[in-house]
Amino acid sequence: MQLRRIAAGALALSTVLLGAACAGDDLANDDTAADGGDKGSVKISGQDFGEVQIVAAMYEQLLDAEGYDASVQLVGTRDVYMAEGQFPGSIQLVPEYVGGIVDYLNTTVNGPDAEPLTTPDAEESIEAAESLLEDKGITLLDPSAAIDTNAFFVTQEYSESEGVTKLSDLEGKKVVVAAAEDCADRADCGAGLTKEYGIDVTEFLPLGFASPAVFKSVADGEAQLGLTSTTDGTLESQGMVLLEDDKQIQPAQNLIPAVSSEWLADNEEVEDILNDLMAALTTEKLTELNGKISVDREKPADIAQEFLESEGLL
Repeated sequence: MQLRRIAAGALALSTVLLGAACAGDDLANDDTAADGGDKGSVKISGQDFGEVQIVAAMYEQLLDAEGYDASVQLVGTRDVYMAEGQFPGSIQLVPEYVGGIVDYLNTTVNGPDAEPLTTPDAEESIEAAESLLEDKGITLLDPSAAIDTNAFFVTQEYSESEGVTKLSDLEGKKVVVAAAEDCADRADCGAGLTKEYGIDVTEFLPLGFASPAVFKSVADGEAQLGLTSTTDGTLESQGMVLLEDDKQIQPAQNLIPAVSSEWLADNEEVEDILNDLMAALTTEKLTELNGKISVDREKPADIAQEFLESEGLL
């Protein structure tokens, strides 16, 4: 899926990698999915950041209410839960993103230089990956209208002084970009900025995805452009402006439930439960929910329950 939480600094990076490795061990050896609810146990995993914490909690609460014994264990990176025997396998359900999972399957099966299968259209991207999904034993349910793509921001001051509200306004301008360390060569990141938008990127600072270091770099003027997501709920409070991707270099990143096909065949009612949730989510609602966790410091489980109840889903 998207670029996610690559820590700045060797110590932080080591901590993340160690945590991911430990999480991988836990996933491989976890025998807690034994006897639970009347309908059996279901294990939910995904990438460990605020948005997925909220959505995974929604999955858990909805399935618990239907008589399942749901549990959540989030990890550092997609590689961990997609490892052999994990998902699908010991893990039955993952909050995913259309472009993220399609790109992952395409590059792991067909190689890192494989022709991209994703487009800005979610249904087209899913259809293009049909055989990869079938071979892996994964079913993607209905994509949500909620879209969380990579996005770039500038300070309010820079936006006003330079007349910049969309990425094409930066054509020909010299900028420094603060972003995840793999941004420079990605078509939906650095390569797209230079090739599609004609931006003169003089330097990429590998400071992570939407990390505090990225925001500080932009706020201090070290970088003009920072990498975050379209559902970042902290931008306004930090005096930042999200720039429109008017040439659409981002693939479809609609939030979508990824389910073990084998498990879903035995638990068909789960499809309607999760599709109803996807129908209730929008980008605006997801951004608001993200703000509750990142700005208001509310707990993911509380945010999830409040939303589900307000939408009549719980």
